[in-house]
Amino acid sequence: MSDTNAASAAAGFAADEPFFHAFLTPHRSLGRTGFMILMGALLFGWLVTGIFMLSHGAWPVFSFFGLDVLGLYLAFRVNYRAARAHEEVSVSRTALDILKVAPSGKAQSHHFNPFWAKFSVARHTEIGITRMAVEAQGQDVAIGTFLNPDDRESFAAAFSRALARAKAR
Repeated sequence: MSDTNAASAAAGFAADEPFFHAFLTPHRSLGRTGFMILMGALLFGWLVTGIFMLSHGAWPVFSFFGLDVLGLYLAFRVNYRAARAHEEVSVSRTALDILKVAPSGKAQSHHFNPFWAKFSVARHTEIGITRMAVEAQGQDVAIGTFLNPDDRESFAAAFSRALARAKAR
């Protein structure tokens, strides 16, 4: 292989290397330990209150309060299941790849040419960014829908710079 071919092959390989990679996950303020402490405190409160109510003949309070604790537990489990969703966004000079994984584990992959991709951001004056999407080739792929406003701003700025860098070639 000549020096020219080797240089162009190396440049082609480097162009395929992602220079931007973001792993987006929903924020959950209560971790596993906090959840266990909260549920322990609720169960303890239910038990103490329930025994007091049972001793005074108010047995329905015991069972209804137990249903409240069970309802909170189920709501937190659903919330934590939704937190398993994530998105991976990577940008190289030749590719813009978006992998969206649902809480169920089902994945959707989207591939774009970064030169033709458009990053659109919808803003609200009071809230900030309300929607981010990549548009190209007749597709419109929303990204970061589960991010909080500060994370949306941060991601939008970094992703815009990465897309501009890819287009600069």
